[in-house]
Amino acid sequence: MSTRARPAATRLTPVPAAAAAHLLPGNDRSAARARAALRRQLRSWRISGELADSAELLLSELVTNAVRAQAQAPAASEVGVRFAWTGGRLRLEVRDASDELPVMNEAKEDEECGRGLVLVDALASGWGVDRDDTGKTVWVELAESAALAAELAAGDTSAPCPAPAP
Repeated sequence: MSTRARPAATRLTPVPAAAAAHLLPGNDRSAARARAALRRQLRSWRISGELADSAELLLSELVTNAVRAQAQAPAASEVGVRFAWTGGRLRLEVRDASDELPVMNEAKEDEECGRGLVLVDALASGWGVDRDDTGKTVWVELAESAALAAELAAGDTSAPCPAPAP
């Protein structure tokens, strides 16, 4: 038996996952929990500044909308969130069991609610809704740079984010 030592293996730096998903209770605290999960994930991806701030705001709006929509759906109690970072694009997805589609309202100056999708439309590079037999997923994409945002707005989808997991 040899007593010859082997050189120490080089430790590999862990690579953050390109996507993360969470299941949250469908209640008034869900938006805060979703924001906290997003902040942790953005730190692991080393995303900060305006992109992180916009992502937090939009995620909060989408989760709040999902909780409100689900309040009217029978036996619905959870909201799913998913974050994906691919090719300089951050994709946020919020899933609920309601089949009610989001509607962009024109809120009056003195109204407290009704501006969420206006913010989504203004800040996101793109957004949409995917429906299926059990509910819907509302998604937004934010581009890392202004140049990428302009490409997305012009309809360049040569490197789309992966489709949401079923």
